[in-house]
Amino acid sequence: MKRWIVLLTAAALAASCTQQPTKPLFTETQAPTVAVSPASPASPSADLAGIGDPYFPTFGNSGYDVERYDLSIKYEPASKKLTGKTTVTAKATELLSRFHLDFHGLQVSGITIDGKAAEFSRDRDELIIVPPVAIPAGSTFKTVIDYDGVPAPVSSPGLGATGFLSTRDGAFALGEPQSATTWFPVNDHPRDKALYTIAVTVPQNLAALSNGVLEGKSPDTGGFTTWKWRVNSPMASYLATVAIGDYRVTEGTHDGKPVVTAIANTIPRGPIDTDMARTAEISDFLATQFGAYPFDAYGGIVIDDDRIRFALETQTRPVYADSFWTRGSNTSVVAHELAHQWFGDSVSVDTWQHIWLNEGFATYAQWLWGEHTGTSTAQREFDSRYADLQSPLWNVAPGTPGRDQIFSASVYQRGGMALHALRKEVGDDRFFDILKTWAREQRDGNGTTDEFIALSERISGEQLDALFDAWLFQKERP
Repeated sequence: MKRWIVLLTAAALAASCTQQPTKPLFTETQAPTVAVSPASPASPSADLAGIGDPYFPTFGNSGYDVERYDLSIKYEPASKKLTGKTTVTAKATELLSRFHLDFHGLQVSGITIDGKAAEFSRDRDELIIVPPVAIPAGSTFKTVIDYDGVPAPVSSPGLGATGFLSTRDGAFALGEPQSATTWFPVNDHPRDKALYTIAVTVPQNLAALSNGVLEGKSPDTGGFTTWKWRVNSPMASYLATVAIGDYRVTEGTHDGKPVVTAIANTIPRGPIDTDMARTAEISDFLATQFGAYPFDAYGGIVIDDDRIRFALETQTRPVYADSFWTRGSNTSVVAHELAHQWFGDSVSVDTWQHIWLNEGFATYAQWLWGEHTGTSTAQREFDSRYADLQSPLWNVAPGTPGRDQIFSASVYQRGGMALHALRKEVGDDRFFDILKTWAREQRDGNGTTDEFIALSERISGEQLDALFDAWLFQKERP
């Protein structure tokens, strides 16, 4: 995620174990059921809500696999109105007499499947679609949804709101584990990754940043411009982002790939600009540790909004809160989010229980960056945490943190410590071979903790159950 917790210095890293804010969890709002069109009688495919995540059973949907999303949205800051058309290209994995998409708040005006009108209804954040003819298993079909309204974020009592948030001059969409539902209909779970095109039409004096490769900016009618982005590698839905507003946008190339960074113009020029300009350099260092950079674009977006005090590894273009630079230069947070491009983005979690595979790995990347820059060592970072007998790290097992603790300090810091313990056990050569092989073999897919343990044992030739059990599945200090 991200991170409420990416640290400014080695000392701050150590302190984070006891002073780390918790990242918001996002739950479905309890909006009333709205029947837009009558649904047909129940059938074998009538209840397909939920993809099978034990922590978030309502997230995602079953019965189909999305191949790509083609998004076209227009946003008018003055009225805060969003008008959208989303085309979902998917393959049925079973006979579908109906299916679900996850969608929050906005009003649907019409749906077609392969060009024919479909019936639909709403049940809270479930958009239930009834095709005119049942879709056979194995068939590819296109669903087009037209919608509009004023987007509303997803809220959780006491933890704030995130998703699509309007600003004085624009808006942005950001959040984990849930945010995409607030601006387009989606199968909202990392297990169903897809390709994307994202076309965003905004007033011509504003920028519209998103993921992937910028294919072009074209004038629209009435003083608007459309920015079109293309994501050419499978992406989990929570990693999709849009940032609309007055940004200073820098475009370049690195190794033949585009680099696009954007910083809100309300932020004074200074260390943020310098650090963002090092995005490609930091990515190149991480490639020496983890293998080739997995995507075809680089970049980053820095927003100026007090409601967001975390960073998120939005694919190819992480989003950062400017608050990470209150003490000056902070390449540590950049290293954390860029490491997620390998661990979290290219290799995504199969279910949210396995989030240490994202956060522990990105935290360890910070420590490796510290070794590279001479500001710290991974051993020093490990020792500073291990020495604290009263640390909250020993209260949560990072391999099974529970729904309410998926963004706990243990998932991040103890997750990183588990990797260091593995490194000490198997040696540097085998350890970095494990990391590179994991990134290569699971590229563009999903992973589980059991799969990572099996890979570690395969490469090291060692039985590692005791090590992983102590560091990931037991609460007490190993």
